[in-house]
Amino acid sequence: MGRVVGRDELVRLVATFRRNKESVALANGCFDLLHVGHIRYLQGAKLEADRLVVAINDDSSVTAIKGAGRPTLPASARAELVSALLVVDAVVIFSGLTVNDLLRTIQPDVHCKGTDYTVETVPERETVLAYGGRTAIVGDPKGHSTRDLLARIKQRVDKID
Repeated sequence: MGRVVGRDELVRLVATFRRNKESVALANGCFDLLHVGHIRYLQGAKLEADRLVVAINDDSSVTAIKGAGRPTLPASARAELVSALLVVDAVVIFSGLTVNDLLRTIQPDVHCKGTDYTVETVPERETVLAYGGRTAIVGDPKGHSTRDLLARIKQRVDKID
């Protein structure tokens, strides 16, 4: 299980991984309500390197990406949930619509994105190429979403009312 760290601590942690000759993968996302698609994405990302760092969007960037009413859970709770997964070595919360700044800072060996992307459509692709990393598409086909999960929950609650 990983731990939630700040940016400075993450830099030190990644340096330790590298001193130990361990490769590093970075996966990122909102992880608003943890579901099986997230688990499969992170399991796939862990297969790409010795260590897995997960960057979680802060609350304001989730709202900008997903719209009003999101996130459902605050960043601190989302980070704690993701850090409890056995495949995760560290979690950091980031702001912004992309993870470019963090990629430039820690330069993971591989940047992992879900199957709703292709290597060519990953927004951070050029950043990863610029420092010599690679991009990997991991996880199962995009058949799960927090939006759909929330809609099913709402539908069931509406039936009860």
